Amino acid sequence: MTRTEQAYNLWAEQYDSNGNRTRDLEAKALRSVLGELKNVDILEIGCGTGKNSEWLVTKAQRLLGVDLSGKMLDLARQKVTDEKASFIQADINQDWDFTPQKFDLITFSLVLEHIENLDFIFAQASQKLKRGGLMYVGELHPFKQYSGTKARFDTEEGRTTLDCFTHHVSDFTGAAQRNGFTLQHLEEWFDEEDRSGLPRILTLVVGKIYCG
Repeated sequence: MTRTEQAYNLWAEQYDSNGNRTRDLEAKALRSVLGELKNVDILEIGCGTGKNSEWLVTKAQRLLGVDLSGKMLDLARQKVTDEKASFIQADINQDWDFTPQKFDLITFSLVLEHIENLDFIFAQASQKLKRGGLMYVGELHPFKQYSGTKARFDTEEGRTTLDCFTHHVSDFTGAAQRNGFTLQHLEEWFDEEDRSGLPRILTLVVGKIYCG
């Protein structure tokens, strides 16, 4: 079991209830950016407790949620009982052989800060997209990471800080380009829409390029 899996298993019980501006703002961003979609096959990477799955399933023809944490998935299955939804535990740092299916949309919500090799992830995702498919990325903005912000939570035993990697905006766009995607949308999201401070969330939507 990886350190990240252990941490999210520990975090699961309080993840939905504790104050978390990053979680809440990313959820708002996802709903805004993807609001026009409907009746699509969705692969949700890092579904966690189902915080976004509840909304995504309303847009889905089918939804497959994937997460590293078994404890998080237990909560997602309790929360999202729609027959269109299913959930599976997998490590996305390994080959994505957890499903043979292809999807119209792949989403990543607050996942890639825990991933060192973006190129591997983008390459695997491209293989799971249908022709004309889209990929959504919603992450803690690198400007926040520069200021020292990291995923963390407190328990009675003390504070747990998760292993995180800083990816610059050009790291995301570069990995997309190298793996056959074109940028469709990029947006920065601010606490209380106060653009005088640092943006908290970065969202990107990229589309798969098909030639011929």
